[in-house]
Amino acid sequence: MPSSRSIKSFFSDGTAQPFPELMQLAYSELRRMAGHFFRTERAEHTLQPTALVHEVFIRLAEYGPSRYENRAHFFAVAARQMRQILVDHGRRVQALKRGGRWQRVTLDDVHLASPDFCDFVVLDEVLERFETVDPRLSRIVELRVFGGLSSKEIAAVLHMGESTVRKGWDDARAWLKSELEKTVS
Repeated sequence: MPSSRSIKSFFSDGTAQPFPELMQLAYSELRRMAGHFFRTERAEHTLQPTALVHEVFIRLAEYGPSRYENRAHFFAVAARQMRQILVDHGRRVQALKRGGRWQRVTLDDVHLASPDFCDFVVLDEVLERFETVDPRLSRIVELRVFGGLSSKEIAAVLHMGESTVRKGWDDARAWLKSELEKTVS
């Protein structure tokens, strides 16, 4: 039977956080996040949104923290897992194709939470390089792109001001666009 608790109240009431209840409350939101990644994918893609969410559950149950500070913290951890799952899947597919056809990776100025690109391996490689340049901005990108978090939620996760996050997002987006254009050229 579904719980009457909301995901927000789950973290605010100070009680213990039973993982199965958390997953039940978070499922639809995680499913929506995963759906964003597959909107532009071909119908016969070998990884589907439901499978991605289930894999996130498995990884969080096995490797996730025992307690989450708040909703934003939970979704930040889930976003990191989604990123890794998508990258691992992309690498496996590319390994099978031995290079295959690389697809152009673009950054949409407004809606990176629902990306118009599908090569998560290339994006991950660029983010790894970016992490050596500016780890803080790299984390902002990860939370925005893979977690779909708002500037306010990112600010809470990273313990910084919302305006700092927005400025960082603008700077990161410009750097990433330049790097992604070099990668696919």
